[in-house]
Amino acid sequence: MSRLFGSVRARASLGASLVVALALVAAGAAVLLALRDNLTDQAGSRADSAARKVASQLLTVRSFGDLDLPDDEDQPIQVVDGDGRLVAASDDLQSISGTGVDQVKPDRRGAGEKEDSGDGDREDREDREDPEGGEIDDEPTFTKGSATIDGESAEYRFAAVEVSSPKGDFTVYAGGSLSDEKSAVSTALTAMLIGFPVLLAVVAGVTWLVTRRALRPVAAITAEMSAITASEDLARRVPEPDTHDEIARLARTTNETLTALQTSVERQRRFVADASHELRSPIASLRTQLEVGAAHPELLDVDGAVEDTVRLQELAADLLLLARLDAGEKPGEGRVDLAAFAREELSQRTRDHIDVHTDLKSVEVAGSRSQLARVLGNLLNNAQRHARSRVTVTTRSDGAWAVLEVSDDGSGVPASERERIFERFVRLDDARTRDEGGAGLGLAIARDVAVRHGGTLVVRAAPSGGALFELRLPSPQSSAE
Repeated sequence: MSRLFGSVRARASLGASLVVALALVAAGAAVLLALRDNLTDQAGSRADSAARKVASQLLTVRSFGDLDLPDDEDQPIQVVDGDGRLVAASDDLQSISGTGVDQVKPDRRGAGEKEDSGDGDREDREDREDPEGGEIDDEPTFTKGSATIDGESAEYRFAAVEVSSPKGDFTVYAGGSLSDEKSAVSTALTAMLIGFPVLLAVVAGVTWLVTRRALRPVAAITAEMSAITASEDLARRVPEPDTHDEIARLARTTNETLTALQTSVERQRRFVADASHELRSPIASLRTQLEVGAAHPELLDVDGAVEDTVRLQELAADLLLLARLDAGEKPGEGRVDLAAFAREELSQRTRDHIDVHTDLKSVEVAGSRSQLARVLGNLLNNAQRHARSRVTVTTRSDGAWAVLEVSDDGSGVPASERERIFERFVRLDDARTRDEGGAGLGLAIARDVAVRHGGTLVVRAAPSGGALFELRLPSPQSSAE
């Protein structure tokens, strides 16, 4: 059961069925209430109409026996005087409730009707009973009850109409049958009880089929991803449906993720291969020197061994820093003055035949002191390696940015190679010799550090014709803002 409702199709079908069921129940209840109220009002209208017809007769007839009461089995009639006595009723009425008067046979004693005692008495009675006008209440009162007419019992809605006449005050009760209401409500309820489950089954089935069709591309994506995981072939891609919905966007995003993952894996493989290649040469050279020294101590090249050891140490440090950068190491929030930083770095360097010019203006940046020192050191190493006679170091502020520029008067970097030189283990043709260049990691490390600090590192032509490397880092004030 848990596996069944773990399916999106099952949950969608169940959810749609529940929503439709709630809507149908609410709509059905509203329809039944409206139908019942409408039919009840119709029964009340019939009862009110019958009661008013009898009330109109009370204003004109001379005796209650002259009342023309409806003989319809669906309309029981009662006429009650002001003292609560029944003075007229339907002929076939056998029992009644809901009107307040349970009598079904009229009681005319003391109701103002007397035997004629002569002409004079008849004239006096006619004068007394001659209608002189009357009044029928405009607002009827409605009650519910039951009545038995000619052996048939049923529920009724009774209308009570008050009448004021020369003979006295009376109340006319007339009933309207509620059998139509009960029959119609019962029929509608039966139809709903039969139709609603069928409709819910149709909704659930259609939702299941539509959801299944809509999720078919997801099944294909899942199968392809399982195949990619099993084969470890990151060159494969999941199928993209020819739609513009969320599933198509999911497929495209998945393929973009696979592309990025493939690029990252290939980059890591190249990195490992290049690192192994770079480490192999100094290790092989160092081993050879040590083996020769072990066999012939007088031939041991101590300076060469030290040089290879230093190269190994620097390469290991570079690889370790790259690993930390790839792992997302945060730069920190320390404050560094680039001008003071540059002076400190230059004071520890040998100039040889290179003339270093500086134009250093105090400007602060936030970040890792050790990582920024590696950037400055790598840029100075690169400039001194390629400069003919002059290196220029400049620090300045440019709005919200702190700028460090290192330029040389060497041969420069061709425009087509200005992005490639920031790739790992990349050395241009004129810098591939071991004695002139490093492993090709310095500029890659410098750019990675710049990006981690929220800045940029680019290269362009220097005014002196060489290469100018520009490092831009956000100033602490702009970062705070």
